[in-house]
Amino acid sequence: MAGINAQAIKELRERTQAGMSDCKSALTEAEGDMEKAVEIILKKGLAKSAKRAGASATEGEVRAAVAADRRSATMVEVNIQTDFAARNDAFRQFVGDVLAAAEKAPEGADVSQLSIGGKPVADVATELTARIGEKVAVRRWDRVSIPAGKHGVAHAYVHLGGKIGVLVAVETSSQAVAEHPEVQKLVEDTAMQAAAMSPLVLRRDEVTEELKAKQKEIFEAQLREDPKPKPEAAWPKIIEGKFNKWYSEVALLEQESVEAASRGVSLTIDKLREAAAKAAGGEVTLTRFVRYERGEGIAKKEDDFAAEVAKMAAS
Repeated sequence: MAGINAQAIKELRERTQAGMSDCKSALTEAEGDMEKAVEIILKKGLAKSAKRAGASATEGEVRAAVAADRRSATMVEVNIQTDFAARNDAFRQFVGDVLAAAEKAPEGADVSQLSIGGKPVADVATELTARIGEKVAVRRWDRVSIPAGKHGVAHAYVHLGGKIGVLVAVETSSQAVAEHPEVQKLVEDTAMQAAAMSPLVLRRDEVTEELKAKQKEIFEAQLREDPKPKPEAAWPKIIEGKFNKWYSEVALLEQESVEAASRGVSLTIDKLREAAAKAAGGEVTLTRFVRYERGEGIAKKEDDFAAEVAKMAAS
């Protein structure tokens, strides 16, 4: 059946950490559909969580910059086909030019129409594609900023040489609070936390109703698959507990701090925010974060060696 091969089983296993036979069964049940197979694994309770698709689907670079006054930070993702080409000096220069254009752009501007040397970004990308011999695509850009009249700081963090990038904005009750060492440390640690732990939202009330409904289906399916099923009357309370645990994984403010854990302390990001505010003697609010992972959500074409051999043999 199409989609059920060693490569697909390997990918499903990497994303869910479920056993090989379970992965094969899930793919068979899903008729080769990877996303459905992930959901089947989750519903059967064979995995606690699953990685989002496309973490390394394409090559290229995520790059970010912070404004001189530290009131805004901008990030871009530019893709190319191979890691080798991503190290090309011309490509790296292009990424820098795109970022510089994005830093000057108004919020929500179409990145392909920004200007580099008087030409639209899309045209420059096409010219670079012809020179390098690989498709170059400027995928997206974003910015976090501190509104006029408010105090705070914006920060950017790029991990693994451009594979992951994070922007963080923090508003404070005064500029002195924003510049306090504990607040500066909070901002840096929060950006690294977001890079490492892949939160979906800043706070739980930002989770969409659609996503909550889908997660509830998964929890109910897990309860049905339980070898020792609980009475259905007890399900609402159990599901509530499951949701609270899930929120602690997907909401940045509720995540356990990786940095604090390295010191043997168990604190959420929100608790660290409270501690930083107290140390600085003012108010500190995490207002927004943006996380890019290079190629996430883009399907990557996998070479089918067996098919190529068969094709050659037939010719």
